[in-house]
Amino acid sequence: MREALEKGIAAARAGSRVGDISDAIASVAEKYGFSVVVELGGHGVGHYVHEEPFVPNIGRAGTGPLLEVGMVLALEPIFNEGKAFVRIAKDGHTYKTRDGKRSAHYEKTILITAGAAEILTP
Repeated sequence: MREALEKGIAAARAGSRVGDISDAIASVAEKYGFSVVVELGGHGVGHYVHEEPFVPNIGRAGTGPLLEVGMVLALEPIFNEGKAFVRIAKDGHTYKTRDGKRSAHYEKTILITAGAAEILTP
C-alpha cells in the first residue's frame, strides 16, 4: 500500500493528469496481485472534504483532469486480496469486501506544486 501511495504521489505533478496518478497506483496492485476497488478512491479537498476531481485507483496515464498548481488532493489507494467488489454494511457507513477477504486502505493529502507534490498529512 505504501508503495502504491508513493508512486501515486510521484505522479502528481502540475501538468500531469489524474489518470497518471491512477495508473501509477494500479500498477502496484497489479504487481502484487491485488484487486482495486473501483467505486472508491481519492478526491479533491477544498471547502468540503470530498470534492472534484475524483481520483480513481485505476486508470490510464494521460487521461482525466489536468493537475494544476494549488490543487489539494487526497490520494487513497484501496486494494483487496480477493475480488474488487465491496458493499456497505448494515450501519450504512462501513465498507466490506463482498467475498469476505481482507482489504487495505492508505491515505495522504497532497498539494500540487510546480515541482514534486507536497505531502500535507503525516
